[in-house]
Amino acid sequence: MVATMEKRVKQEKDIRVLETFIGFYCRSKHKSPKGVLCEECSDLLAYAKLKREKCPLDPKPTCKHCHVHCYGKVQRGKIREIMGYSGKHLMLRGRLDLLWHYFF
Repeated sequence: MVATMEKRVKQEKDIRVLETFIGFYCRSKHKSPKGVLCEECSDLLAYAKLKREKCPLDPKPTCKHCHVHCYGKVQRGKIREIMGYSGKHLMLRGRLDLLWHYFF
């Protein structure tokens, strides 16, 4: 029971980080207002949430250290682009809490 709760908390944290990164990217690149995603980014976030929730690995490694690539090639490329862009810019803006996720 406790392990299930811990897994769920980790999953929710990973999804919040995804939302932060995709939201920042969408505001910067697609000029979307804060709190609103364009259709492309919204679809990618929904896809990423689904894949994260269905991940069979426990504990789940970060995607770049994972041996199972559950994203399609197009989505994986887009997520890499978003993580690279958003990670650098958010750290420069003082979001050092995301530093751990960016490198590991």
